[in-house]
Amino acid sequence: MTHTARPPALAPLLLRGALLSPLKRPRPDADFPRTRLVLPGLRVDLARLAAYERVCGFPTGADALPVTYPHVLGFPLAMRLMSGRDFPLPLLGLVHTSIGVTRRAAMPATAEYELAVHVEGLAPHRRGTEAAVVTELRTGGGSEPVWESRSTYLARHRVDGSAAPRGPEPAAANPRDHDPAAPDTEPLPVRAEWRLAGDVGRRYGAASGDRNPIHLHPLTARLFGFPRAIAHGMWTVARCLAEHGTPDAAVVRARFRAPVLLPGTVAYGAGGGRFELRGGDGRRLHLSGEAGPYPA
Repeated sequence: MTHTARPPALAPLLLRGALLSPLKRPRPDADFPRTRLVLPGLRVDLARLAAYERVCGFPTGADALPVTYPHVLGFPLAMRLMSGRDFPLPLLGLVHTSIGVTRRAAMPATAEYELAVHVEGLAPHRRGTEAAVVTELRTGGGSEPVWESRSTYLARHRVDGSAAPRGPEPAAANPRDHDPAAPDTEPLPVRAEWRLAGDVGRRYGAASGDRNPIHLHPLTARLFGFPRAIAHGMWTVARCLAEHGTPDAAVVRARFRAPVLLPGTVAYGAGGGRFELRGGDGRRLHLSGEAGPYPA
């Protein structure tokens, strides 16, 4: 266990991860960091929280944190682990494929928290190697986290064919291409249509601290193979949940299917506890997920 006094700055971590990426040789049986990073005495910056709420569509001024906001708090610690020499997957090209969240109670915005992040393990994937990163938020020294998430990140590389598919294939949200082979389903009833401005990535980046160049400008996105900037995957989840709503004690699962190009038009669909985001024509599935009460 390693304690840290403050969240690390993201820009140097991104640079370090980029420089080390060519040296990485990912494989599912590789060793991975066992460090558990802990940040005690964490208090939320209310101005930054309000900016996040505005860009994601959550009501501002509420006493409780949005269900997705602890991911923003934990992301710098996760990046510190994933950008290190001992993390076996290259940061460049790493794809955020899914996230699962459990919130056991409402989280006051003014409370003091303890944040912890660790790498749970590696697993074979039919397109490469997948890492699972766990983030936990505790209050008052409690033994059980009030909020926890499990994110999976995929490093694509050649496989020998022995890696079994891991359920429905989620595609990328950050930072590279998404998987066109992801299985589709019948569209859910459309509840809203959103026209997304070209600066959504810049506004979310300013609020979250995640200023990955693929989200900021068409020119920097083209350097990584995208025709123009794409929305952050975690913005798409947050925007859907702001519309969908979640109980104080909630379980959320989301899978990233295909990138959302900016500017663009998307359709939000929902029904039976499920939600999704599709292209404006309703054909391309960008995101699918479920949200319900905890315990399920």
